[in-house]
Amino acid sequence: MFEIVTIPIDSAAVLSRVEDPSCGGLVVFEGRVRDHHLGRQVLALEYEAYERLALTEGRRILAEAGERFGFHAAACVHRVGKLEIGDIAVVVAVSSAHRDAAFEACRFIIDELKVRVPIWKRETYADGSVEWTGCEHCARHGHSH
Repeated sequence: MFEIVTIPIDSAAVLSRVEDPSCGGLVVFEGRVRDHHLGRQVLALEYEAYERLALTEGRRILAEAGERFGFHAAACVHRVGKLEIGDIAVVVAVSSAHRDAAFEACRFIIDELKVRVPIWKRETYADGSVEWTGCEHCARHGHSH
């Protein structure tokens, strides 16, 4: 399950989608808005997605992770819109019979999401400047936002 939302993410609700009594390993990753980037103070940020492609690619990543790591269930929710420092931007939850598959799959999902899914981040800095970052896939293929 991969979703893009415009409201705050409820990590417990994402976790509940993957819980199962057969699973001894459950890993949750929360990506939160931090107050700095490359040595610059960040005041706020905004995420924007090419939603149709992002949903397709996000679901593809989860399917690939399932084939590769054989976990029980996985869920990923990414928020778009304006976020404040400390807000949750993304949650990945993976359950499996054993911890290794859950850890490895969770890491794979968040790493691939950052590279392949067309989600851009516009950061507002303390000096008043604003920059779009993210979507490394787009940068590699000559697309600009």
